[in-house]
Amino acid sequence: MSWEPLVALALLVAILYILGRNLAPPDVTLVGGLTALMSLSAFSGRFPTPREAALAFGNEGLLTVGVLFVIAAGLTETGGIALLTERLLGRPATLLRALVRMIVPVAVTSAFINNTPVVAMFVPVIGEWCKKTRQSPSKLFIPLSYAAILGGVCTLIGTSTNLVVQGMLIEANKTDPSIRPFGMFTITPLGLPVALAGLAYLVVLAPRLLPDRRQPAWNGDETRQYTAELLVRRNSPIVGKTVEDAGLRHLPGAYLMAIQRGAESLAGIGPGQRLLAEDRLVFVGIVDSLVELQNVRGLSPPLEHTYRVNDRREDRCLTEVVVSPRCPLVGKSIREGQFRNRYDAVVLAVHRHGERIQEKIGDIVLKVGDTLLLQTRPWFHRKHRNNGDFFLSSAVPGSRPVRHDRAWIALAIFAALVVAAAFEGSLGLSLLNIGLLAAALMGLTRCCSAEQARRSIDWSTLIAIGAAIGIGRAIESTGLAAIAAATLVDALRPAGPWAVLAGIYLLTLVFTEIVTNNAAAALAFPIALAAARGMGVDFVPFAATVMVAASSGFATPLGYQTHMMVYGPGGYRFGDFVRIGLPLDLLLMIVTVLVTPLVFPF
Repeated sequence: MSWEPLVALALLVAILYILGRNLAPPDVTLVGGLTALMSLSAFSGRFPTPREAALAFGNEGLLTVGVLFVIAAGLTETGGIALLTERLLGRPATLLRALVRMIVPVAVTSAFINNTPVVAMFVPVIGEWCKKTRQSPSKLFIPLSYAAILGGVCTLIGTSTNLVVQGMLIEANKTDPSIRPFGMFTITPLGLPVALAGLAYLVVLAPRLLPDRRQPAWNGDETRQYTAELLVRRNSPIVGKTVEDAGLRHLPGAYLMAIQRGAESLAGIGPGQRLLAEDRLVFVGIVDSLVELQNVRGLSPPLEHTYRVNDRREDRCLTEVVVSPRCPLVGKSIREGQFRNRYDAVVLAVHRHGERIQEKIGDIVLKVGDTLLLQTRPWFHRKHRNNGDFFLSSAVPGSRPVRHDRAWIALAIFAALVVAAAFEGSLGLSLLNIGLLAAALMGLTRCCSAEQARRSIDWSTLIAIGAAIGIGRAIESTGLAAIAAATLVDALRPAGPWAVLAGIYLLTLVFTEIVTNNAAAALAFPIALAAARGMGVDFVPFAATVMVAASSGFATPLGYQTHMMVYGPGGYRFGDFVRIGLPLDLLLMIVTVLVTPLVFPF
């Protein structure tokens, strides 16, 4: 054995050790590993050159993931995400119900659409859902990735891995007509039992094996509790609903303190209290929660018609200011001091050192040290940053109001993307091409701005995926993968086709966990073909096994790019994937090896 595969193995072990011990972020670790492998090209042509390493970041799948972040931004900025959440996921009371309501639609959708865009679309949906239902994101994001992969193994188009194997089958058929390409549902008799076993495993064991890394629950004692009023508009979808049905109960970081209904004030609001048009809802909560509340469809600041900011609502943002002794409005009410005319801003909420303010916003008399939550133009912070009227002026991140009027436009674009992705072969367009067209439509229809599109891209995730692709290519080019494959097959061939089938699955699984799913399929296919020919048996069960095994890497975040997509949002560590993924790897291996010869005889 030459030195190149030994060095590649040592570097791979080092990368896995750093990831396993959580010594550095995944993107930093993987880029560092790729840099080391690339640097060795000065001593051997079997290592990737800088040009070849750079090509990994131009991978079509990687670019597609980046484009899908922009589409997700369009759904988020218009409230389309909230519509999907309300209609598809609801508000389950338990983690078990949350898991079931999530994994079933994700798995079914992934059977007909490539699982990468499915995960990209659901990441913000699940994130928003976790905030509203107070579920832990770390309990749901790994199951999201796993469910998408499990659904993808059920049909030919469910995952790019199956299409890679299909392409190799078509090539092999040109020289050997006995090798037949798969049809749309050829893999289904094997993929469906595998998916059902995996989904059952998630429902039963995911709540126990996954960590609970939620944000600390709000207990009402935050140092900055604001009192804020929001008006139920006449055309609001929550008119006639109870407080609980409207999603205004058990709010993370806020609670509904009272309802002002004409001259009547309702306190001690119960979950069954019905909301009427023109109700003024008085909330107490932290600023992040009030940002979320202002984005609820049908709620708006009650003073908006009196103190109107001369911009479109979607072009406004939230700003916090602290009233100083030099402010000329100290000792005057917000209405009396004509706050809007003086500062061209609307006061949404007031915080006063833990004191609960009972007055309506316009009637509140300002005191020194009051913290005001304002709806302003984007340049307000820059203009008043050094204004002596305020001790402090700071913009609230992510506080632009949601463009609810464009929610259905964004959903229509998303639906068109889903349909086009299902028929991408017939259309002659790649998923990247379809995604770019959908992203362009999001911009042209003003579902999201260019600035919002740029901010939406998770660069650390893209860098981690690109570096993982480059490392996978290096493991292949150094010969490390081929040596491992030949050793395993030679050892198992005397035991018969069933043992070799298990060996092929295990080998493909190892490739998937340390390389990438598509690279694993490409590496394992010729080995499986040679093994089948050497034993004189039908190649179909081996091809089907490669399809399933190459998509079933659950024990490391390197095994599939969707794992990298949920790694950050879920707040995971490397060991979390090992804990829940390794038993799942073994379970699916057993199911595949037992079921494959029954549906595809040797």
